[in-house]
Parts: sequence; structure tokens; C-alpha cells
Amino acid sequence: MSVVYSRAPLRLPLGGGGTDLPSYYREFGGFLVAGAIDKYVHMFVHAAFQKRYRMKYSETEEVDDVSEIRHPILREALLRHWQGNPLEIASVADVPAGTGMGSSGAFTVCLLKALAHARRRSITPHALAEAASHIEIDVLHEPVGKQDPYVAAHGGICAYTFLPDDHVDVEPLDLDAETLRRLREHLLLFYTGDARSASLMLADQDSRSRSKDPEMLENLHRTKELGYASRGMLEAGDLVGFAGLMHEHWENKRKRSPGMASEHIDRLYATAREAGALGGKLVGAGGGGFLLVYSPHPEDTRQALAEANAPELTFDFDCSGAHATENN
Repeated sequence: MSVVYSRAPLRLPLGGGGTDLPSYYREFGGFLVAGAIDKYVHMFVHAAFQKRYRMKYSETEEVDDVSEIRHPILREALLRHWQGNPLEIASVADVPAGTGMGSSGAFTVCLLKALAHARRRSITPHALAEAASHIEIDVLHEPVGKQDPYVAAHGGICAYTFLPDDHVDVEPLDLDAETLRRLREHLLLFYTGDARSASLMLADQDSRSRSKDPEMLENLHRTKELGYASRGMLEAGDLVGFAGLMHEHWENKRKRSPGMASEHIDRLYATAREAGALGGKLVGAGGGGFLLVYSPHPEDTRQALAEANAPELTFDFDCSGAHATENN
């Protein structure tokens, strides 16, 4: 092996997000719709002639033993999925961390895909997603859900059903070509300029779900209903109806935590609506990151958000999921 290159896509939640946390789905079952996009976590793994482990991400580490690695995901993944010589691992992402597009889950999937390729072992998307979920949820005890690694591993636009026994059903949505074209043209993504810790935002939801807080459970039950309805609208090609559900989803989501939105985010969303957007929501756990809107008049909405200093991130959907190749 010389250098293994891997990538895993980031994601956009399209309905039902938040019901993929074990504190909720292990009791009630979860459901959501999400799409992988052509923005990625990229990783290079080099094993030849390495004397020490060298990790390059937002920081640089060089250690003699895996257990000394400070980055928790790198450390735990290598402890469980690598028994070979020391490695040099370098990673970069197409968007900043903490912006709500599932970068942590994609990072873990990307790493595990590269390590499997380096070991000359095939790994199914399901096994890849489960291994990544195990590290983040069961080993590191992060208050995160299974959505991010599953979308990163599978790609496409899919419905995900999270069963109480921890099994996950993955069903690609049956979208016709015209519906997919309209989604590509009218779903717009804008950077709010704010980043936040998803773990901090999700910890409150996780704690209140575990304690059976009635208000939180009612909110998540409604979120799951909106996920099922969103799937129905998308498969029927009713994107105006889908946009209305996005708006209702955001109004419901922002009730979960006082830190979910801010005056700045509310102003940007109001600006998008005034410029033709029918609905939208903040992607991810909330508090910052990217604002996703559906607009029948995309140029008007783009101009309004540009004037509000919210740059657009253009994107397409990714259909391949996690991928690894080798350069000899």
C-alpha cells in the first residue's frame, strides 16, 4: 500500500431530523429523510516507511503509540480497526466543522473506509455506518444520532428508519427525474456565518428525552410525523407542499432549545421568505451553520441573501456514498 485516498459526503436533513438519537429511537423508533451532497470529508492515509503515528487535521500530532493520540475519533478508530505499522493520516473538509452538515459522522466513516481499504478488506455501507456509530455513540458517549454516518456511508436521498433494537432500515426515495431536477434548482444553501458545537446543542435534547420530558417527546413525535409527510410529498413530486413542511419543521424545531435560533438567523430566514422562499430550516442541531431554503424564485432569493452577507454554497446530490481508492 502507498497512499489511500477516501472521501465521505456531508448531508442535508430533509425531514424528521433529531429522531435518530438513541435516547429517542430506542424507546419510540425514529424516522427521517436525508440527502448526501457533493461536499466531502477527504482523507489521505500513508503507511509506507512511517516510524511514528502522524495525525494532521486542524492540529498536528506525532506519537509513538495509538493510545497517545489526542483526537478521540482517530484514537478509538485506530485502536479498533488497525493492527499494522504506524500511519500518517491527513484530513480536510469542504466546509467548516460545526456548521450542521454531519462532518463528525462523515469524518469517522471516511477514516474507517480508508482503514478497511488499507487492510484489503471490503466493508458494506451498513457495516461502515454501524462501526462509525459505535465509536461516536457507544465508545465516546457523544450525544449524537445515527443519521450522519448512515448518510455518509450510503449516499443518495434516502429514508432512514431507526428501530428500537438499533437496526436501521435504509430505503432510497423513489424520485422521478423532474422532481430531482427541481430539487437541484430550487433548494438553496446559505452560510449564516455562525458555527456551534452540535454536542452542546444535542446534549439538552438527549437529557430531556432520557428523562421522558413531555414537551421534548411531543416535539420529537411531531418531528417524526413531519418526516413521514416529507417523504410522501417528495415521492409525489409536491415540492410546494414539501417546502411548507420545511417551514413547519423549523417552527417546531426551534422550540426544542432557546439556543436553537438567534436574531441573526431569524433575520436571514425572514429575508429569504420575503424574497420568495416558501420554507426552510437551519440544518443540523441548530444555533448556526447553514440555512436551507426552497424557493421557486432562486435568483431573487440568492440576491437577497447575498445582500444580507449570507454567501451561498452551491451543491448537487451525491449518489455514491463513502469511497476509497489507492495511489501506488
